[in-house]
Amino acid sequence: MEFETIRFEKAERIATITLNRPESMNAYNIVMLNELTAALEEAAVDDEIRAVVLTGEGRAFSAGADVKGAEALVGLQKIREEKQDILKLVVRVVLTIRQMPKPVVAALNGVAAGGSANFALACDMIIASEKAKLAENFINIGLVPDGGGTFFLPERIGYQRAAEIFFTGKILSAQEAFDLGLYNRIVPPEEVLTVAREMARELAQRPPLAIAAGKTILNRELIPRLRAYLEDEAYFQRQMVATQDAKEGITAFLEKRKPQFVGK
Repeated sequence: MEFETIRFEKAERIATITLNRPESMNAYNIVMLNELTAALEEAAVDDEIRAVVLTGEGRAFSAGADVKGAEALVGLQKIREEKQDILKLVVRVVLTIRQMPKPVVAALNGVAAGGSANFALACDMIIASEKAKLAENFINIGLVPDGGGTFFLPERIGYQRAAEIFFTGKILSAQEAFDLGLYNRIVPPEEVLTVAREMARELAQRPPLAIAAGKTILNRELIPRLRAYLEDEAYFQRQMVATQDAKEGITAFLEKRKPQFVGK
């Protein structure tokens, strides 16, 4: 299968999926989300693949959703057929990662912002560059987290610390995220993909049926709860994108100025 916005490579029983829009800091659009879903689903059923590495091309893992302006943001309010609906596709990517019977290792080569931060958190393990930043920065443009952020972050670091990050838009350095227990390792930037592939290679040498069973058990209680959080996130996001605050937030971001939120 030919892809336009990602690279999909297989070697040594490892699939490496690379988000490949470096000119846009790998911000995801409809095309990328459909291609990412297809690649993940192919890796899940390919018997020759035993582990997956997810990374980004260039200086970013991904800057999140590629929203060009207020009009495009408001457009997210409308519910569409899945392949044309960003919020539905984000849900599908996250659930595919979690339900895949193979370990997925995120190679966090740079900033992971918005929904992309939660793609990383959905992975089974995370190797991060010392320069990587994790940005749950939805609040800065008047939105709520999506992609499972409201599930993953409180589960791992507790309600109060997660609430501070969500409500202030605080960006976590690699060391801060590691200290909170969000990453497995932090390494020099030039070693991120190498170390992630080494981890994936080690996992690929382990008994695949036992890993698949172990992942199923680990996710047994998680998946139903995660689905509920993802549904709530998408529901409230569709409301938020139509607010005056969201329009002001994205406009201010694009104009590189401080937003003035009015609570409408």
